[in-house]
Amino acid sequence: MRTIAIINQKGGCGKTTTSINLAACLARLGHKTLLVDMDPQGHCGVGLAVPEDQIERTIYDTLIEPCDGKVASLPDVVWQIATDFDLAPSNIQLAAFEQVFAGRPGREDRLLKALDPAHNIYSWCIIDCPPSVGLITFNALRACDEVIVPVETGFFSLHGLTKMLETLEVLRDKCGKDIQVRILPTQYDTRTKLAREVLAELRAKFRDYLMQSTINFNTKLKEAASFGQPITEYDPGSRGYKDFVNLARELMGHRPVEMELQPDRLSRPAELVQRAKQLAQLTNVQFGRVGAPVALAEPSLETQSFAERPDGMVVQQEQPAVPQKTTEQKIEEFYGVKQVGGEVLFRAHFDEAQQVAVAGDFNNWSPTATPMDSSDRGNWRMKLSLKPGRYRYRLVVDGKWVTDPNNNYVEVNQFGELNNVVEVE
Repeated sequence: MRTIAIINQKGGCGKTTTSINLAACLARLGHKTLLVDMDPQGHCGVGLAVPEDQIERTIYDTLIEPCDGKVASLPDVVWQIATDFDLAPSNIQLAAFEQVFAGRPGREDRLLKALDPAHNIYSWCIIDCPPSVGLITFNALRACDEVIVPVETGFFSLHGLTKMLETLEVLRDKCGKDIQVRILPTQYDTRTKLAREVLAELRAKFRDYLMQSTINFNTKLKEAASFGQPITEYDPGSRGYKDFVNLARELMGHRPVEMELQPDRLSRPAELVQRAKQLAQLTNVQFGRVGAPVALAEPSLETQSFAERPDGMVVQQEQPAVPQKTTEQKIEEFYGVKQVGGEVLFRAHFDEAQQVAVAGDFNNWSPTATPMDSSDRGNWRMKLSLKPGRYRYRLVVDGKWVTDPNNNYVEVNQFGELNNVVEVE
């Protein structure tokens, strides 16, 4: 059984939402999964419509010793939520755990022992932890193989994250286990500049910890919780469902067949370099209202001209004025995607390509419905009239699906590859 603890001492970052929907998606993919609620607030049960007044035994009853009351085994407290999806609920009684077990030997291994019967029953165990770092969280660390830290892509999310990771490293050392710790960006709203900047900061500073998957802001996830259903039951066609399936597949080590190395494709290292560049430049200055980032570089020393005055002072010589380019000239030099009036312009450069097309939300992802024109060899362009909204797309070059190298606004799709994104005003 593979055990993952969802931990962050900051509240409101999506721990319970992540725990519920990750467990549900793993079960939907055919893996028998146990969700363990180690938060005294009992929000996993609330989010899955488990009647609180009908919960007689909780995970707390599996942790205690005979001197504390009637001990229960794990199968005695488990509720079946769906096919291959079970929940071990909790309630406010769990808040007394730290006080009851204070000073007792072996207090940090109570959950590890309680989960022993589950190893032969479940493939996955997801542990939802409280928004604090105490004995309950330490028990989860002792019991788990991996830790996921959900981080909201908001203003306060980065504050204290380094300290949180340091704390987890200390606890991991005390556990005496090699536990992998990873960060999961949550509640990511691509429409806001702040969210894009926070995600870029996470990728720059926490690259060794960051997961490839991102949980986007999606109202369906909140609606599902209010109806007491996982997203797999409430709306399996929603973006929230796709994000959590993508997370589950990443944890499973899934690699789509399309990404396997083929002789006529980019080598795997080259593909990774291209992806890293795209992800690192998500918040660069954009060309026009909608388009690809354009470098605004300062002139280098090699391109500047200097002269020495009679008094020995070295000064920069004035350069001749550069003629201003017309809008049409700028458009012709532009590559990527850009809104021009009421239309969206796609331009790309592929020297050896015989056919290039655009496939996306706007044409039902057809690889042939919207071919690009090549007025001069290697330069491809196409204009589309699109209604205001957010669209995902990819380029199809001689039958091969590729990410637009000139548009750094991207998101990971359900196959683990990158879709380009364009927002039309």
